[in-house]
Amino acid sequence: MKRILIIEDEQSIAELERDYLEINGFAADIENSGDKGLQRALYSDYDLIVLDLMLPKVDGFEICRRIRAEKDIPILMVSAKKEDIDKIRGLGLGADDYVIKPFSPGELVARVKAHLARYERLSGRREARNDEIRIRGLLVDKTARRVFVNDKEVAFTTKEFDLLCYLAMNPNRVFSKEQLFDQIWGMDAMGDIATVTVHISKLREKVEMDPSNPQYIETIWGAGYRFRM
Repeated sequence: MKRILIIEDEQSIAELERDYLEINGFAADIENSGDKGLQRALYSDYDLIVLDLMLPKVDGFEICRRIRAEKDIPILMVSAKKEDIDKIRGLGLGADDYVIKPFSPGELVARVKAHLARYERLSGRREARNDEIRIRGLLVDKTARRVFVNDKEVAFTTKEFDLLCYLAMNPNRVFSKEQLFDQIWGMDAMGDIATVTVHISKLREKVEMDPSNPQYIETIWGAGYRFRM
């Protein structure tokens, strides 16, 4: 049974989320404060985190940053804040999705299922003959899900790794934001293609010597992105 941690300070909302998740076959725990939620997320085993943005003690942004630095699990950030800057910041810190309140419990369950299924599929082992991609100073180990830049290992979130791997497996081919979103996130209208831009920026910070003058991931203005051999 998949275990979900709900970090939400509004008890009625947290209990409603828990009830719907449990009805759909998940085990769900609740923490109402940011500090306790962070400790539980870091030191207990969960398959996915549902994380509210506005929390007492420690806010959702900091919790997301701390979890992502140590764990590679899906994080669904939820908030009543609709500003794009908050969404971009949350996604940039490693959240896999950003859901705006109010939302239906059924929508939350659908997103949880989609992210868990996507994570399991993309984290599956590849055949040995396809286990590594080497391009100049970049090594992508698909089997171990590890990335090395000039022989130095660099940490990647789940979606960052999936996006880098997909681009590197299809070099010199231009992909639009919509194509990349559909391939990596695969939830159609359930997400926002703005996350593609955020993740491309994070990839460049990690693999490029000079992110402002990328040698691997090029922007093709008006068309999308291309991984250059």
